[in-house]
Amino acid sequence: MLYSLLNRTFPEGADPSNPRRIVFARLCCIGDVVMATAALSALREVFPEAHITWAVGPWSARAIEHHPAIDAVLDIKVDMPLRKPATLLHFARRLRAGNFDLAVSLVRSPLMSLAIYMAGIPVRAGLDSGGRGFGYNLRLPIHPDLREHESEIYLKLISAIAGRKVQAYANLPISMAARSSVRARLKKAGIKAPFIVAHPGGGVNPGAQVASKRYPPAQLADVLNHVAEAEAATVILLGGGGDADLVDDVSRRLTVRSLSWLGALDFKEIGALAAEALVYIGNDSGLTHLAAASGARTVMLMGPTDPRRYAPYTSDHLALWKPIELDGARGSWDWARDGFTADEAVPRIMAYLAR
Repeated sequence: MLYSLLNRTFPEGADPSNPRRIVFARLCCIGDVVMATAALSALREVFPEAHITWAVGPWSARAIEHHPAIDAVLDIKVDMPLRKPATLLHFARRLRAGNFDLAVSLVRSPLMSLAIYMAGIPVRAGLDSGGRGFGYNLRLPIHPDLREHESEIYLKLISAIAGRKVQAYANLPISMAARSSVRARLKKAGIKAPFIVAHPGGGVNPGAQVASKRYPPAQLADVLNHVAEAEAATVILLGGGGDADLVDDVSRRLTVRSLSWLGALDFKEIGALAAEALVYIGNDSGLTHLAAASGARTVMLMGPTDPRRYAPYTSDHLALWKPIELDGARGSWDWARDGFTADEAVPRIMAYLAR
């Protein structure tokens, strides 16, 4: 009721043509930020001469700061900045200081729409879910019950700004420096093609805690053993500092040649490594989205999230999922009861690699 009243109170109507300075807001988390690169590329195609700044949290900024469609990054210092009045006001002041003509917000939060309104940006385009986008004067209504892919929702907003349909895939171009660094590391480790990159972690980040997204380590090891043996491939396990036990659990179960690189690579290098691999295999996590957007052949192991909304938004990936009614599943998901087995996954992965 409150948001509906605010929507009627705050005026709509704006001309988004010919902006000089654009702020593009998708703050968190890495998977969502990577999926937003489709909209970023479309926005750049629509406004090739504009200066585009991406407002993003420090954790996610590292994944996209090198994107060629970005002119600048506005590091908002914290990943979830708008929960307190002081941080909301600080964020609004920083936006105002940017002298932006156009704000493009891919955030559903009513506090984000309020902050952008308070910043005095003339044209404010954003998602309006249940009236939460009251602060925007170019609103894209979102229906939470529709199973639309996040990237396609974002692209609809860019299409509304452009006045025509636009299309792009999620993308993270690989730098020559990252590619050279990875090739040198592979050479030093004595690893030659083919090799498989896998990440057992994910589901835990500054914006969400959904550890049930993780495919069980024993089953992941079973998948990796079968695929690596069939392809005569080495397995490289990736993980951050907090993934040590998880990576070790998978590693101990592997019967093929393998090694673990814990915290050894930055995001640019992970993208480059994945693109060099036979295939990248991971959960519904930011790193899997990053690998796919970097051009890797990617298998996403999906459990309590729907691929129609959250699969990689690329032309070459395999999203493995056992269809199930997902209402309330985040709290009750059980891989043994609700998920797919390694025996079910392996034939589909091998068929994907044979294409």
